[in-house]
Formats: sequence, C-alpha cells, structure tokens
Amino acid sequence: MRDLNTPELADASADLRAAIDRCGYYPDVVTDSLEVAIAGEPIRAYMLQHEPTFDRDEVRRHITILALTPTRLIVGHTDEHAADELIRAPYASTSTEAIPLHRVNAVVVNRVVPNPAGYASGKADPAVAGSGEVVLTIGWGMVNRIDLEPAVCADPNCEADHGYTGSVAADDISLRISAAADGPAGIQQVLEFAKALSFATTR
Repeated sequence: MRDLNTPELADASADLRAAIDRCGYYPDVVTDSLEVAIAGEPIRAYMLQHEPTFDRDEVRRHITILALTPTRLIVGHTDEHAADELIRAPYASTSTEAIPLHRVNAVVVNRVVPNPAGYASGKADPAVAGSGEVVLTIGWGMVNRIDLEPAVCADPNCEADHGYTGSVAADDISLRISAAADGPAGIQQVLEFAKALSFATTR
C-alpha cells in the first residue's frame, strides 16, 4: 500500500480502466459513466465488484465501482436489463454519485478470518491471509437504517407495555467481498480501499 501522504502519489485512473477492461462488463459504458462523476480528478484508490444475479432462468450482471479522488468518493453502479415494452433491445442502466469527503461519516470494516490461530499479519499465503470475507459499509448521511424492537424491563414477570427501543445506523452502501467469490485479490483490494478512504476522511 502506497503512502497516501506523499504528494507524488500516482494517478490510478489507468489501473481502474484496466480493471474495468479485465472485467469485460460493458467497459466503455462503465468508464464513460464514471468519467462524468470523476470530472477529471485523479484517482487515488478504487475497488470493483462484479456481481451476477439470477433472474429466473437468466443471469443479470451488476458492477459496483468505488473510486477515491482527492476531494470526493465516487460510487458507480451499472446494471443490465432484458428488453421490455418500452425498450425493445437489451440495455444497461448506470448511476453515479459523487460524495464530498467531508460528508463521509462512517467507514466500517467487518472481517471474518478463518483459523485465526494460524493468521499472521502480512502473511503472503493466500490460503491464510486472503481467506474469509470482508464487509465494507460506508455512510454519508443519505440513508439511515432504523432497527426497532420491543423494550423490556428487568422484571421477568412484568407485562406492561414499555414501548420500543432501537438504533439508527448510517448504511448508504455495503459491499460484501469473499475469498470464495472474489478471490484473495478481492479481499486485498477492499482492505486497501478502506484504508485509503479512512485516511482521506481524517483530513
């Protein structure tokens, strides 16, 4: 992982384009939609998740890209759709969101590490270092999730209505990356992106 403090940090735009090309999922459509949001800024870090879903007997593909610029977090989604009554040919839909870094108020990383007794920080063995899964959740105040449950008191015989208790959590985007589905490189990519975003939001 490069030192994010260095002013000569390379622009990763070409690396992101190469990753999109390797994915092979409408690369020109995905790239053009991102360029509108990126607006010429350099890319400091990125992550890409290609996620197929099953729609009856057909497979629909979805790609999510997170890109970090010096000032913003870019979130891009691209989906493919079958022909319908309005559009007679298969088509893709894209959406992008550009969030100023000062708006990002939560970067949550949940990790599952199998065989923790055999884990060593920085271990090169993919079977150990790259296994398990990572869930990256980023919040910037656009979507809040409210979890409610009946409130109870300490008396096990109490039958009174104590109303509800709950919590509010920011949950604007949540990505699950697993070694089984995305490979050890996918695990490493999401961890490096989380580190870069966490650093950028401390400024």
